[in-house]
Amino acid sequence: MITIRNVSATDVTAVTRIYNEYIQKTAITFEELPVSVAEMQQRIDAVSTLSLPWLVLHNDDDVIGYAYAAPWKTRSAYRFTAEVTIYLAPDMHGNGYGKLLYEALFKQLCSTEIRSCISVITLPNAASVALHEKMGMQKVAHFAQVGFKFGEWLDVGYWQIQLPKK
Repeated sequence: MITIRNVSATDVTAVTRIYNEYIQKTAITFEELPVSVAEMQQRIDAVSTLSLPWLVLHNDDDVIGYAYAAPWKTRSAYRFTAEVTIYLAPDMHGNGYGKLLYEALFKQLCSTEIRSCISVITLPNAASVALHEKMGMQKVAHFAQVGFKFGEWLDVGYWQIQLPKK
């Protein structure tokens, strides 16, 4: 059974494992060194302190993905904008789980002061672009050769959505 809920302390090791796989095997994140469970806990705590959501996707007893919102920039005028991020266990792609996570994340964000969400995608990444555009996000920026990982220069694109407010 697939469930989505707020992250808990028992999820941190699985979240760290998923993220470290992306660090070590892909250019999807520009981090180059694996993070510790303690570092991941600090990152989750920082998001939670700001009352922003950090969600995990469960398949039975296993964490198979996560999504969260974090401040986009630190200056006060940006306080209504969040950077949204999603990671799935590598063998979970193509099952619609990314869409489920984003729907849950956006639903929670709609009840906050956040009005705009931005996602950063390393390019090329057709699957991630397709997911973000399926969620209604639009490409708003493209930066050429701003990251260097695994011996190659990489581009990033920014996708954005305005959340509906009641």
